[in-house]
This record gives sequence, structure tokens and C-alpha cells, in this order.
Amino acid sequence: MTEVIRVGNCSGFYGDRLSAFRDMLEGGPLDYLTGDYLAELTMLILGKDTFKDPNLGYARTFVKQAEDALGLALEKGVKVVVNAGGVNPRGLADKLREVSAGLGLDAKIAHVEGDDIRGQVADLGLLHETYGNPLTANAYLGAFGIAAALDQGADLVVTGRVTDASVVVGPAIAHFGWTPEAHDALAGAVVAGHIIECGTQATGGNFSGFLDLPRRGLTLGFPIAELASDGSMVITKHDGTGGAVTVDTVTAQLVYEIQTTKYLNPDVTVDLASMKLEQVGDDRVAVTGVTGSAPPEQLKVCLNYFAGFRNSAEFVVTGLDADAKVDWIKAQVEAALGDPESGEATRPAKVVWSGVRTVQPDADTEEGASMLLRVTAFDPSADKVGKGLTAPIIEIALASYPGFSVTRVPGPGTAYGVYSPAYIDRSTVQHTVVHHDGTTEVIPDPKTATTPIDPLEGQRPSPFPAPSDRLTRRIPLGTFVHGRSGDKGGDANIGLWVKNDGHPKYAERVTWLTKFMSRRRVRELIPEAADLDIEVYVLPNLGGVNILIHGLLDEGVAATPRFDPQAKGLAEWIRSRLVNIEGNVL
Repeated sequence: MTEVIRVGNCSGFYGDRLSAFRDMLEGGPLDYLTGDYLAELTMLILGKDTFKDPNLGYARTFVKQAEDALGLALEKGVKVVVNAGGVNPRGLADKLREVSAGLGLDAKIAHVEGDDIRGQVADLGLLHETYGNPLTANAYLGAFGIAAALDQGADLVVTGRVTDASVVVGPAIAHFGWTPEAHDALAGAVVAGHIIECGTQATGGNFSGFLDLPRRGLTLGFPIAELASDGSMVITKHDGTGGAVTVDTVTAQLVYEIQTTKYLNPDVTVDLASMKLEQVGDDRVAVTGVTGSAPPEQLKVCLNYFAGFRNSAEFVVTGLDADAKVDWIKAQVEAALGDPESGEATRPAKVVWSGVRTVQPDADTEEGASMLLRVTAFDPSADKVGKGLTAPIIEIALASYPGFSVTRVPGPGTAYGVYSPAYIDRSTVQHTVVHHDGTTEVIPDPKTATTPIDPLEGQRPSPFPAPSDRLTRRIPLGTFVHGRSGDKGGDANIGLWVKNDGHPKYAERVTWLTKFMSRRRVRELIPEAADLDIEVYVLPNLGGVNILIHGLLDEGVAATPRFDPQAKGLAEWIRSRLVNIEGNVL
């Protein structure tokens, strides 16, 4: 048994780089290769696939990757763990056995199931009062099922909805023989999994400091966790690949789509404030000191409901009198759709207009002199957001503001769903492994604890003393602050931290940032959040804060009319805002 295992990642989402599976196998030594293919929206997409063909419901891109390089993985002795099974892990495992046989291979393929609880939703009280039965209902399983499959000799383990980090935690459990009580080691493995789960986001992808990447290039390398038996790790990548692994690129992924300082997983509760990061070489970042405690009593469930149909149209407004043009077209469209107060049968249930911005004066391009105005409609009826929306818009094309045009000819409405999380007792889920020889094994529940999360934790001010120097300059927040943002259902998450660039005022900058980013300040910088619940958590060892804005994305990525439905650009917006920064930290 080696003291350190090398666990690589080859996918951060369904649709990631197809060649990455082979690239990672050819790029250097690995013990395990993992891939994350699932997200809340992906589960909805895969659930819809099963309506077309009940044999589908899995990430079909992984089948192509296996056809290309499964033989290479077997040749190199690299075990593979992926959650590409989606809502049909058994179906994917069967398909991969066909692929293996067709290639003349004898891959030992196991799968994990039990996460799909659609048959129990009524008994569990998960029927939605508006949308009824969920299209998908999947509990987030942990990693001990994966470990059991590897212990029995599986070469390839396919899962459905396990937590993203579990595909990394499972190999570590199997290799090091950890028990469910090895909380600190398990917590470290969860952190390793969280860092590499989104692929190249840990090596410079979507990184606010991209201009400082030493090897920005066109293709970024995928990350690797060199994981030790105590749960400590070094994050790295294959030599010669693009991007970089630095304290800041790793921090960017650590603060991505988390909530409180307690990161709840089915196998362990991780204290995100406990870890320490250190650059220990080129493209090598050590993560140490991670602590954990017993996992929570309940499992989280991802529920996706069919909610109806949506459609949108975008108007191009150009030149002078833009505000008046916007007022006119909005009034015309609203009149054609019907009075919202009257409840007219022809009007879509929900109509949302985008915000309005001013156009550039004396612009030297037509595009610079223009703005887009978007209207989005939602309704249970496809007709109301199809011709019910598009016909009135097209009919006034020659009878509205000067320069009237739309970015595309409006088409029919499309189905959309809403995401909702829930929490259920572990006893309602049977975490089951189907081993490569067809035998089954039920994974017992670990000892749990009622996690004492302080409801006021995200509302308390920073514990750091206020700086004494109050002379200020008004400059962009991103002058020395990095950011990363994303979605958690209908909530938006923003991580902000001070650049690790060796600046002599680093400590003072961390103190300033953690004092500055209060809930009130978030509302000032993001006026759209003025009436929403906001939590701000201090992460001193990471040099920053995590911000959670509840409800900014409405009912989730598929149901929000926002132009940035996954809040990916939210951190870059807040970094661009001008703020008063104390002179003693500049």
C-alpha cells in the first residue's frame, strides 16, 4: 500500500472535453481517474431523456470516452470512478459492458444505486403543491458504496447521484482502509474531491486572476490530488499541461458553491475554516489541517419538477431616446398580452422584463449605440408562451419605435423545470452496490450527529479589529480581491478572497475585506439583492468570505429569467464595483 495515491479528474460537467479521459491517462502516472458529470440541471436533462427512451438517463459522452480509452485504463491499471450514471446507473453499466466486450476487453464494471427515490415521493411528502410529482428525485449518497465496489476488484465504478466529492473519497477509503469514524481523513478527502471535481476550474479556468496565469494557453490541464492516508493532499496537474495550480486557483474552487463554513456530506461534516494552503512548488499546492466531525442525520435530495413552458424575445433598441423607446414597446406588448390585473385567459402566467441600461452617447459602432431589452414569459400552457407571446410581438414590428428589430425570429416555447432541495432520513434510502459479478451489497449508515450550525453564524460581523487608518481611495474591489461565483438551486454563492501575491499588506487586506463585506455592503453592491436574505461567512484561513444570497435565481437555473441564470458572472460584477478602500491596505 502506497502512502499517497494520485487521483485525477477528467470531467467537470456533462459536455466537458471529450479527449480529457485519454489525455489524463497518457499524461502521467495515476492510480485513479474520476469524472463528475452531474449537476442539478443535468439531472433534469437526463430525466427528460428517459421520456424519449427509458434505457437512457445517463451521460452518453462517457460511453464515447470509454470506447476511446477504456483499454488504456486497464493496461495502465488505473481504476475509474464516475457519476455518469445520472438517473440510470444500471443502464450505463450495462452499456459499458457491451463496450468492453466489443473492444475485446474484460473490464470488471460495478455500479451504485439506491439514490433514486421517485417511488417514495408521496410517502415522504415530496409532492409539490403546484407541480405535483417530481420528474427526478435523487438522494445524495456518500462514498462507501464506491469503496466497497473497488474492494471487490472493480476496474470501473459507475454511480448515480452521489455527492460530487464522493468519486474521490471512495478510492481513498478503499485504498487506505478508512472507517466511517475516520472523520479528519474523510474530511480531507472531501476537500480534495471538491477541489478537483470541476476539472480545470482548479487549474485556472474561470479564474478572476487569469491575466497572471503563467501558462494561460488554449487548453488547460485537468487537476490531480495526491492524497495521503491522513487526508492531507497536494493539488497538482500533469507536467507540460496548460494553466497553473496556485493557492489562488485552488482557493477559487474551494469557495465555489459552498454555503456555511460547515460543508455537509453524507460521510462527514467538514470544517472549511480549518484548512491551510501553501504553495510548495510549481503547480503544487499543499492542503493540510482539515478537520471533520460526524455526518448529518439526514440526506439531501435533488428534486426537479416539470413546471411548464417558457419563451423569450429580445428587442434591439438603438440611439437617441432609448428610455422612451423602451417605455413604448413595453406598453404595446403588455397591452397585447392583456391586463395582468384582469387575469385574462390569454396572458401568460408570468411575464418578466429585463432591466434597462443607457446606450453609449456618440458611439463609434452601431452595436455600441444599442441595447438589448428582453421579455420572458412562463406558463403551464405551451401555446400561451408560443404564439400567445410571439404573435403580438411580430404584429407590431412596423408599428412601434424607430429601429425596431429583434435578435431572432421568436419560436415556440420550451419546457422548463424547477429545482427544489429536500432532506430525508437516511433510513428511507438503501445505498446499494451491484458488484462486477452481479452480487449486491447494502451499505450501512454511519453514526451521525445533529450538526450544530449556528443560525446567526452568517450574520455576525467579522471578528477582526477594524483598521485604524480611515483615509480611502475609490477603486474597483477587484484591485486586490479575487472572486468566484455560482448557483445552489435558487441561491447564488459568491466567494471573495485577497490575492495571494506576496503583498506586504496581505494580512491587513484580509482584515479589511472581512470587515467590509457585511450583509449591508452586499446589498449596496448588488442592488438586486436589496430585499433578499443574505449570509456572509468569514473564512480566515482562505483570506476571504463566502456570501450566500437566497432566492436571487428564483426557482433555479431552468426557471429564472436572469440573463446569467447560474450566477457565473456575479463575482466578476461585484469585483468591478467601485468601493472605498482604506489607504493602509493599498
